[in-house]
Amino acid sequence: MLEDFLNQNSCFKLVCGAGNEDVSEIERLVYVYSLAGCTLFDISANIEVINAAKKGLVKSKITEDRYLCVSFGIKGDPHTKKAQINENLCTKCGACKKICPQNAILENGKVNYVKDKRCIGCNKCEKICKHNAITLKSIPIDIEKVMPAIIKEGIDCIEFHASINDENEVMNKWETINSLYKGLLSICIDRSNLGNKKFITRIKNMIKNRKPFSTIIQADGIPMSGGDDDYKTTLQAVAAAQIVKDEKLPVYLLISGGTNSKTKTLADMCEISPNGIAIGSYARKIVKDYISREDFFTNTKYQEEAVRIAKNLVDSSINN
Repeated sequence: MLEDFLNQNSCFKLVCGAGNEDVSEIERLVYVYSLAGCTLFDISANIEVINAAKKGLVKSKITEDRYLCVSFGIKGDPHTKKAQINENLCTKCGACKKICPQNAILENGKVNYVKDKRCIGCNKCEKICKHNAITLKSIPIDIEKVMPAIIKEGIDCIEFHASINDENEVMNKWETINSLYKGLLSICIDRSNLGNKKFITRIKNMIKNRKPFSTIIQADGIPMSGGDDDYKTTLQAVAAAQIVKDEKLPVYLLISGGTNSKTKTLADMCEISPNGIAIGSYARKIVKDYISREDFFTNTKYQEEAVRIAKNLVDSSINN
């Protein structure tokens, strides 16, 4: 059971991206990280994506002790956003294309455009654009409409992104999720809009009617910021986990949001023992050159190298 890995503080979670609907990438990521020892895979609330993840598990020939977590966001959450390029303002300078970690920006004549299925809403393109040609639009999923079909697919956990300011909206959607799904739930939450006090108060409000240790708190430092592999990048992730840990709540704790190969080392230095670590941007980045090759599934050399790199990250992030 997934809870066994959580209780042993040995849960490695690969965050494929709540907005990532590139089924080819999902299949390859799951394949590589399954072979590398990853326990839990965080994927978009999309039937095609779920099937792609399952296909990756089948190809890895490891389906036992591999679990799927489906993520839901609501309007305003960064994980529900997609970049859009205004063709009247775009000069095709290439800055956005170069910085995009998902290769979601493509060329089309005189302007660039965004391939929605690849975009994860990380905001890097908008920040770098000097011509104000890029904006991000929130595209939330209708939880009540989509969840029943998702549940029928056979999943192991549902994650809810709960960092927006609107308390009523968060609690209403959270109650809906609780009414539809009786299994393990995860709350992905950061302090960017809430501050420390409200951060903890919201967590307490959300878990007060749930059984002890039926909830994972994924404490995000800075969401989607883990591209670099240094202590500074992961500092806020460990700090967020420390705040949750100090409250001694009856929950499982995952560190996320800026996580990388240094996260466990820093957590150990701070005497924090999470139940696991969730890594997204950095985990995808280090295998990107291999899994993006057209011949990936026919080239054992590239498969083996990708798995080796991924395994080093998994092994350095959990208690073996």
